[in-house]
Amino acid sequence: MGFRLPAIRRASFTASQAASKSSEVPKGYLAVYVGEKQKRFVIPISYLNQPSFQGLLSQAEDEFGYDHPMGGLTIPCTEDVFQRITSFLN
Repeated sequence: MGFRLPAIRRASFTASQAASKSSEVPKGYLAVYVGEKQKRFVIPISYLNQPSFQGLLSQAEDEFGYDHPMGGLTIPCTEDVFQRITSFLN
């Protein structure tokens, strides 16, 4: 599986506040839920085109298909693994 998007200006990684009641996601970003506690992260959509992130998307597809009940994309890995992968993309 691979998502191909046109090149987009790279932005820095932003973790949303877990207690935040705001569900708004800025233009050019995507909300994802990661880990056992389903912590919400807001990431640039440019990550979707990166091979290391596409591996996470493949895992999400294998585990959840296209049904993501949280309303955002659910990534089936630990927060540590997710943050390690996305830190290389910044």
